Amino acid sequence: MAFPPLKNDLLLRAARGEETERAPVWVMRQAGRYLPEFQAVRAHHSFFEICRTPALAKELTLQPIRRYSGLIDAAIIFSDILVVPQALGMEVQMNPGPHFPDPLVVPADVEKLTKNVDVDKELGYVYEAITQTRQALNGEVPLIGFCGAPWTLFSYMIEGGGTKTFQKCKTWLFKYPEESKELLNRIADVCVDFLVGQVKAGAQLLQVFDSWAGELSPHHFEEFSLPSLQRISSGVRTKLAAANIPAVPMTLFPKGANSQLAALAQHAGYDVLGIDWCVEPADARAAVGDKVALQGNMDPNLLYGGRAAIESEVKRMCEGFKGGKAPKAWIANLGHGITPGVDPDDLRWFFECVHKYSAAGSTA
Repeated sequence: MAFPPLKNDLLLRAARGEETERAPVWVMRQAGRYLPEFQAVRAHHSFFEICRTPALAKELTLQPIRRYSGLIDAAIIFSDILVVPQALGMEVQMNPGPHFPDPLVVPADVEKLTKNVDVDKELGYVYEAITQTRQALNGEVPLIGFCGAPWTLFSYMIEGGGTKTFQKCKTWLFKYPEESKELLNRIADVCVDFLVGQVKAGAQLLQVFDSWAGELSPHHFEEFSLPSLQRISSGVRTKLAAANIPAVPMTLFPKGANSQLAALAQHAGYDVLGIDWCVEPADARAAVGDKVALQGNMDPNLLYGGRAAIESEVKRMCEGFKGGKAPKAWIANLGHGITPGVDPDDLRWFFECVHKYSAAGSTA
């Protein structure tokens, strides 16, 4: 499949650990509710209807690229991490947050899941959206594909939605550790096929979102989450190589697992680690050395602080990541997803400030 040549490869160079003239920048959930044009589409379609309709998913993916053309360095396909539980046969509703009417309560419930998931059949609509979007981008920026991490998906499948306590899913880990590990591996295997399919469809970088990584102690993260994350990184690379498809950079965003950064850089098998705002960039770099690139990490709520606060914080962030040198192995981003109340013009200002202060030779 032939795609238009890529005109802006900043993201891919940074992900490979190279020095760049400025930091590439994008934000998680950039195709989201803060955009009036997103709201206009969403008014006529349900959330998962958009995910399953390639033309609509393409349109929402392209909205921030159009609005911030020349300022933004990546598109990320409009989809959701919970399409993987759906592929496993679970019902997921979005009203407005995720809700599973029939969650997994005891290990015997795993029997309800689809045994041999035909990922291409179940999630082919994501691949079609990626291919259409890659063509429509016309090489302006690279396209990111993604999935949720097994531990994060496991928690949703057992809790039945979002949770503040993680009581039900942690009960599984501690009461049924072997069954939990078996389910985490099953989820990981679906993720591998899903990510490989996304690359075949045109994704140029992959991100794995472990949104709840920080809810586990370092010991339990290493026991329960890390093996499934390694299974994904090695599985994707093995399958791409077997199909004679060049590897693409892979990013892991283990939100909140800041004490694990050194171990993850050493052992997880990813090219980039995303970090949240609860670790200083210089400390994160010291932890990982030159083994991986870093992505992050401004607090999304700073986007509500006004332009002076945004500029000051971007400058500080750039100083922390650059360490007095040209930007290297760093992708600028928020420390989590942008939230719905942000003024799109304040996000524009964030992008402009990143361009200014991340540039090689700037005072930051």
